[in-house]
Amino acid sequence: MTETVPVYPYKTRLNILHGPLDIIDVKALADACELKWFNQTLCQVNGSVVRMGVFEGEYHWHKHDEDDEFFYVIDGALLIDLEGRTVELSPQQGLVVPKGVVHRTRAERRTVVLMVENAGIIPTGN
Repeated sequence: MTETVPVYPYKTRLNILHGPLDIIDVKALADACELKWFNQTLCQVNGSVVRMGVFEGEYHWHKHDEDDEFFYVIDGALLIDLEGRTVELSPQQGLVVPKGVVHRTRAERRTVVLMVENAGIIPTGN
C-alpha cells in the first residue's frame, strides 16, 4: 500500500538563506516575490528558524503536534482562523499559535509576515 502525499499550491523554501552576521533585507526579498503564497527560511537562531512569508489567499487547515508558531505582520493584514474564532493581525502585531491548535492563515490582500518556529517543523502540518 502506498501513502498519498498531498500536493499544495504553495512555494516553501526550507533552505537557510542567510548565515550569522548577514544583513537580511526582508523588504527587498518581499518586493522581488511574484508568487501569491511564498515561504522562505531566512536564518536560524539556536534551534529555531525565522521565515518570511508573502501571502495572498488561504492556507489549508492544519496543526503542529509538537511545535508552536509565531506570526508577525510586517505589511498587509493576516487572518488566522482558529476553531471558533478568527484573529486579525495588522502591521507590527504578532500571535503565537500553540502546538496542537488547528488553524489556517488567510490574507485577503498581499501580506508580508515573519514567522518564528522550530527548525524541524513541517510547514504544512502533521
